[in-house]
Amino acid sequence: MALNARLDHRNPLVFDTHELGRRPGALQRLTRTVDAPKDLGIKGVIGVPEGAPVELELRLESVMEGVLVTGTARAAAEGECVRCLEPLKQELEAEFQEMFSYPDADDRGRVIAEPGDDAEDDEDRLFLEDGLFDLEPVLRDAVVLALPMQPVCREDCPGLCAECGVRLADDPDHHHDAVDIRWAALQGLAGTMKDGEKDEMSGAEAEAGVDEKQEK
Repeated sequence: MALNARLDHRNPLVFDTHELGRRPGALQRLTRTVDAPKDLGIKGVIGVPEGAPVELELRLESVMEGVLVTGTARAAAEGECVRCLEPLKQELEAEFQEMFSYPDADDRGRVIAEPGDDAEDDEDRLFLEDGLFDLEPVLRDAVVLALPMQPVCREDCPGLCAECGVRLADDPDHHHDAVDIRWAALQGLAGTMKDGEKDEMSGAEAEAGVDEKQEK
């Protein structure tokens, strides 16, 4: 990617590498708690709420071509169960590693005349700017990879009833009696008949039976 544009050292996700002094092998360990930026996660599915605390543990290592950043981010993500649609919370731990290159060095650490001469090589690279780097794009990618695409409130969540939408976890014995569609019309007819009509039909059937016997 292109060089970072005017990084602000006051941004909590911008880090200063000047202490490393471009000495290959120099190490620096940092811990920082920052507020989660907007839309940190999988939009509409699960993510870390804006402003929620994100704990960062970083290891900065100076190498020939730049600064290698290795770290872990921890936070609490919130979303919705894809089975029962209930709100859920999930502890998030995302690990990442990224190289931030010196703008005046190529991938072998050799000085180049002008950064960005080869657009294809620069497309996926992140650069230091005045000794600063922005961790936000790296953090976003790591969080997305660490979160589930289909979050569930529990592994054995039974979901919702397909017929009425009730949450099955709240009513384990919930069920609907299966009705054979071949008898559904007759059941509907029986339900609309009055008791008197049933009695009349029974009496008529009984008389028909007596007449049949007398004819024999």
